[in-house]
Amino acid sequence: MRKKLPARRSDCPISCALDFIGDKWTLLVLRDLIIPRKRYFRELAANEGIASNILTSRLKLLEASGMVTRRHDPEHGRQVIYEPTAKALDLLPVMLELVRWGATHNSKTGAPPGMVKRIAEDRDALVTDLRAAVTRRA
Repeated sequence: MRKKLPARRSDCPISCALDFIGDKWTLLVLRDLIIPRKRYFRELAANEGIASNILTSRLKLLEASGMVTRRHDPEHGRQVIYEPTAKALDLLPVMLELVRWGATHNSKTGAPPGMVKRIAEDRDALVTDLRAAVTRRA
């Protein structure tokens, strides 16, 4: 069964973006797929305390919206690999700015200081490096 995409609230570009990534979990799932490059359901479920039914729902929504692909692991046929698409990777600059903003305005985040510094100094190079790392792994 395909997951139904969220209804658009308005034509505002910010509102349209939030229709996809504005809930509590979706951006965090994408973060885990992109930055630490997690690939399996159990890896994604281990962080942040997301319930398995919520994770399943978000992954189906991300797949239906073209932000995540799902395929069977060739080495472990019963396991599924989730991978971000180019559409999801287009969110990298936004995600990195959220990391920078969150770390700047809350001293108790788990953001690696080196990453925050690199975002501030050369976010575009970091985006390029993260995209390349995801592409190499695919």
